[in-house]
Amino acid sequence: MASLPSSLVFTVRRCQPELVAPAKATPYEFRQLSDIDDQEGLRFQMPGLQFYRYDPSMQGRDPVHVIREAIAQTLVFYYPFAGRLREGPNRKLAVECTAEGIMFIEADADITLKQFGDNLQPPFPCLEELLYNVPGSDGVLNCPLLLIQVTRLQCGGFIFALRLNHTMSDAAGLVQFMTAVGEIARGATFPTVQPVWQRELLNARDPLRVTCPHREYEEVENTKGTIIPPDDMVLRSFFFRPTEVSAIRRFVPQYLSKSSTFEVLTACLWRCRTIALQKDPNEEVRVLCVVNARSKFNPPLPVGYYGNALAYPVAVTTAGRLCNNPLGYALELVRKAKADVTEEHMRSLAALMVIKGRPHFTVVNSYVMSDLTRAGFREVDFGWGKAAYGGPAKGRVVASYYIPFRDNRGEDGIVVPVCLPAVAMEKFIKELDAMLNADEELIRVHSSTKYILSAL
Repeated sequence: MASLPSSLVFTVRRCQPELVAPAKATPYEFRQLSDIDDQEGLRFQMPGLQFYRYDPSMQGRDPVHVIREAIAQTLVFYYPFAGRLREGPNRKLAVECTAEGIMFIEADADITLKQFGDNLQPPFPCLEELLYNVPGSDGVLNCPLLLIQVTRLQCGGFIFALRLNHTMSDAAGLVQFMTAVGEIARGATFPTVQPVWQRELLNARDPLRVTCPHREYEEVENTKGTIIPPDDMVLRSFFFRPTEVSAIRRFVPQYLSKSSTFEVLTACLWRCRTIALQKDPNEEVRVLCVVNARSKFNPPLPVGYYGNALAYPVAVTTAGRLCNNPLGYALELVRKAKADVTEEHMRSLAALMVIKGRPHFTVVNSYVMSDLTRAGFREVDFGWGKAAYGGPAKGRVVASYYIPFRDNRGEDGIVVPVCLPAVAMEKFIKELDAMLNADEELIRVHSSTKYILSAL
């Protein structure tokens, strides 16, 4: 477990925010989002950060100028990003392609990349300075769909900060856009992957049919104040090297040994978090796994599709069963939930969105896990090489991200930001440490298959 120096203070000087429009004329039209895009749970602004080192080969080139120009050229291909979101009847969202542009901020900071330390990971100090919330820009409707701030550092490196209206793209779609900006910044005349809109591919069928259970969208009454308040919260990042992942895998029963690292870590963290929060044993608890469903379709969604193609399959049990059973119990629930995502699941989900008024996924007693290890944020190259860090700018109260990370010893692993009340965080760390340093007897008990199966 590590974090950036908490005492780090620096000053950022910003120029006036400006709108960067497409470099050439683009069509004026309305483009509807899909019935997956415009659900309530995606109607928020998603922040991200990329840190870049000084590169002697780029001496004399200004990252602000290079990236600003590349964005203008890229928006010719991704011109919906330069428009504004409007809401129609039945809360249906559409982009009015106005070519107004995205919000762009040029900035300088009196700090070097080295001063941030060796472990670049959330939480980041002075985040509000690196990604300035321009007043009036952060709404979902009638506001810029992207806000980008490029901050030069004293060492010659820079920070690329971005805020995306999540209804427009998921992580894969955002990385596709950023990669296109990087290619054009490095001299290309058009993106290698051409953008595909075609949001109608994820619209509900006619007639509307909900054919699958979608417990992730159940209406759950918050009778016990179980939505975690944002005050008194602590954000810590946990680094899982292969050594730590192997230590957790010791608790996995043989018949679940082929479980992915995401599945094993999700089961472990969900269980540790629930223990730390000391829930009523009879309360239902949930973990939602964000799944990229592009490959679930037959044929798959087109290469270049940059809308939201994600699902939130859910595992549900009681706090008592989750905490009192071995790890394999939680792991089996997670695997079953992920297996639920099929093309039919997505068709059914789109219909549910239309019928139910595009609801938010269930937040009460929920924990959302999103795997960004293969998203490709770190690989985005504007000409200064790959990012020293690329990914979410901060953790969320009910969500954790799996972020690829290389430590100062050159060892690769996964960073997971976790946000909990201060007292619960202490219990969470204690529970996780107990698993990582467990003796053989505890491992033997956990790796048995004697679960309370009534929740499966």
